[in-house]
Amino acid sequence: MNNLISHSAAWATLKTHQQNLAQVHLRDLFAADSQRFEHFSVEACGVLLDYSKNRLTSETLTLLKQLATQAQLADWRNRLFQGDKINHTEQRAALHIALRNRSNHPIKVDGFDVMPEINAVLAKMRQFSDSVRDGTWRGYTGKPIESIVNIGIGGSDLGPAMVTKALKAYHHTRLRDYFVSNVDGTHLGEILAELDPETTLFIVASKTFTTQETLLNAKSARQWLINQLGDEKAVAKHFVAISTATQEVTEFGIDSANMFEFWDWVGGRYSLWSAIGLPIAVMIGMDNFEALLAGAHELDKHFETAPFEQNLPVLMGLIGVWYSSFFRAPSHAVLPYDYALALFPAYLQQLVMESLGKHVTREGNSVDYPTSDILWGAPGNNGQHAFYQLLHQGTHLVPADFLIAIESQYDLPGHQDAVLSNALAQTYALMMGRTTEETKQALFSKGISGDELLTQQLPHRVFEGNQPTNTLMYQKLTPKILGTLIALYEQKVFVQSVCWGINPFDQWGVELGKQVASTLLPALKADNVYDGHDSSTAGLLNYIKTYRS
Repeated sequence: MNNLISHSAAWATLKTHQQNLAQVHLRDLFAADSQRFEHFSVEACGVLLDYSKNRLTSETLTLLKQLATQAQLADWRNRLFQGDKINHTEQRAALHIALRNRSNHPIKVDGFDVMPEINAVLAKMRQFSDSVRDGTWRGYTGKPIESIVNIGIGGSDLGPAMVTKALKAYHHTRLRDYFVSNVDGTHLGEILAELDPETTLFIVASKTFTTQETLLNAKSARQWLINQLGDEKAVAKHFVAISTATQEVTEFGIDSANMFEFWDWVGGRYSLWSAIGLPIAVMIGMDNFEALLAGAHELDKHFETAPFEQNLPVLMGLIGVWYSSFFRAPSHAVLPYDYALALFPAYLQQLVMESLGKHVTREGNSVDYPTSDILWGAPGNNGQHAFYQLLHQGTHLVPADFLIAIESQYDLPGHQDAVLSNALAQTYALMMGRTTEETKQALFSKGISGDELLTQQLPHRVFEGNQPTNTLMYQKLTPKILGTLIALYEQKVFVQSVCWGINPFDQWGVELGKQVASTLLPALKADNVYDGHDSSTAGLLNYIKTYRS
């Protein structure tokens, strides 16, 4: 018997329903229900979700909830919150929710309450970040720190970099932040050129302290510091580590007292809530970091307790399944009309595609449906002058999320009204489009008529519309609201993973390329002609060696 969700009665009913709804225009849905906004919007945790501009009806939501019930969403949600080892391929819990558990109620892994250890690390982060911010942490020559350089990759880079960018309005005025992730020497080299070694602090984030890219960048930064200050002892005053590998950290020259730990039940893309968030805490202060945690915790409690029809991540997750699995929409755009969230789409790319880019179910059966959107996006106003042409008149169905702040972090006269009017106009235009008759009238009013109107202009100026959007609106991007938004997308991804029957917490696809790279690195350094792997890889590698010689 095939246990794929796509062979269930709930799936079959949704498939038929989609076929009946496919030709219905959003215009018609709004015309049929003057209260559609009220019927298809929910507010919770300081965020308004307007999902009325989606190609769905009340019946769609009922059927999607039946699919969630078929997939045992409530049970899997309970297992997540109670610390079960739902990451079964690595035999680990996925307890990022514990990191932001501001209620401090016990959360257990293998019968052991993890909250005391979490609280101890948070206290250590507070002590350290306070000492950097108030100038009592001094570098090797006695000067206070002015530049913070985070060296990491993946979740150890994307999360902290996104949050510190988003909350720049809350930064300590003396401190500057930098993030190094790419192993290309250009990334580190350009940053080092801007730094004063006497006032720079490096934060090296690597759980095992063996990550190739991170360690190569860290070693190069270490050598730069020693060359500039003339003493290896300077390393202990200018480097701290976020790791669990005490021996490797101390051998690097970092005092083990300046090592911040985290746990194997913290996945990389869910780790900004842990000590990986140390650069965030330094830049915005520990009180604001804890407000970030509080926003996420509030969303977690909402996700855990709210009924499905009022539950933000459940609604967004089910709508995501609706478009990906039944409309077969290949991609999803995230469009922040809040420039502080410029890095949010890049952050979500890892969260979504590393979590959901799986081809087998938890039981190891091959799926026969797509399991992840291709997520992309950029700040909204910039995108309007770039890729929105495809959204309006292209041939792809592209569901999109519009993130809109009512107030900017920087109040410049006239600016925010321009942002808001553009955001609202785009969701309206994507939904309504412009019919042939409306386009004729618009052209005629401009004095265009006859053959020029009918053949030269009209076909190019019609907009089909019917492009679906969610609007997420909040008053202002504070640390708490940002925590809510991040957790909202985390839990949305979890809902989608349950509906598709996949494990969102492993990432074996990331490992294969690393393993192959480890075999090619020594080949690049060897003198002999390389004849391993395939002819293309060998040919390219030998071409590099020939060029170098």
